[in-house]
Amino acid sequence: MIIYGINPVLEALRAGRVTELRVGDRADDRLKQLLALAAERGVRVKRVPADVLERESRRGVHQGVLADVEKSDDYSVDQIVGSASGAPLVVVLDGIEDPHNLGAILRTADAAGVDGVVIQSRRSAARDGVAAKASAGALAHVKIAEVVNIARAVEELKEAGVWTVGLAGEGPEPYNAVDFTLPTAVVLGAEGAGLRRLVRERCDRLASIPMRGHVSSLNVSVAAGIVLFEALRQRSAAVGGGRKK
Repeated sequence: MIIYGINPVLEALRAGRVTELRVGDRADDRLKQLLALAAERGVRVKRVPADVLERESRRGVHQGVLADVEKSDDYSVDQIVGSASGAPLVVVLDGIEDPHNLGAILRTADAAGVDGVVIQSRRSAARDGVAAKASAGALAHVKIAEVVNIARAVEELKEAGVWTVGLAGEGPEPYNAVDFTLPTAVVLGAEGAGLRRLVRERCDRLASIPMRGHVSSLNVSVAAGIVLFEALRQRSAAVGGGRKK
């Protein structure tokens, strides 16, 4: 798998997943830091022409560096739930095919202290290139469970004692009325299509983000940020302002 950009590659190096770096002529302080870490970790570095970087990144914003990385560890839904140090907070993505949105959601999930993200093996954006860049390095740290069937994964979460909250425009209650201090999975659907019928029907409850303007919906990554930081706010308040570990 190829990723590119200073932050994604730096975080992958820190996570020990990089097998080779390819760099151009760029020589600023951030790249020097990256190369120093690569040397410390014994990672091979190759100097390549700019056109190689352009081609292999598919003209993405590579910032002068690409990396071959090992695939991240595979987790099951049960492993994600079991690894939580407190009440689990999980994100379930139902058909998020835009890599920018996937990366942005992973970045937010990491920032909000989410225990893991569940995605479908089909009908989901690839986790390299654009998604890795948009995640700003979070891809190297967020636990991901790749499943065949999202509706079945929602059932697994419920069987594990996790409340499943689907985010939908027609949700009868506002998102901030949900008690996120409980073990919770936030289920998000693709823009436009939203949650698929079977996934929606399996959620314990549906919640919405009240809209006051002229547009009827938000970008899914923005919606994820709003709901996940409401969860973080509630959990922090519940422990007297402490940060979720």
